[in-house]
Amino acid sequence: MPVEVLDENELRVLPDEQRFTICKQILKNDSDESKRWDAVWLIGELAENKNEDSSIFGKVADMIEWVIKNDNNGVVKHEACFQIAARNMRKKIPVLLDAALHDTSVLTKHEAIESLGLMRAFESEGLIKKALDDSSRDVRETAEFVLKRFNRLKSDEVYKPSRIL
Repeated sequence: MPVEVLDENELRVLPDEQRFTICKQILKNDSDESKRWDAVWLIGELAENKNEDSSIFGKVADMIEWVIKNDNNGVVKHEACFQIAARNMRKKIPVLLDAALHDTSVLTKHEAIESLGLMRAFESEGLIKKALDDSSRDVRETAEFVLKRFNRLKSDEVYKPSRIL
């Protein structure tokens, strides 16, 4: 079942650059976190099926990074972390690691770690281990889960996503 994203202003029908500009404005200026969450999703869709070298992919990735570093709502930042994983924005792995270890929101830390797992960011394993000492049980459980999953995936000769489902 697809996620229902409110698009009252029909941003999806706009050209990419115009859609990006409106979402950016919402993300930087709107006080309604539910609108910012929708804007994160709508801006993330712009990077779908795009090459990481495309200009829109880079702009979206940078805007999502901005959200993680500047938004004041854990749910919005949670969605931004998910978008990094969903769009495989590998250059933003350091942003996820920083959020996983230092964000003030437990929800954001959890999703940053889970996103690293979804991206199979094996290179971050050592830093994810630091989250095993986090004060939040949820963050510790997520780190443990991702580390176990990494071990399982690394032991498989060939990674097949269908084996997880």
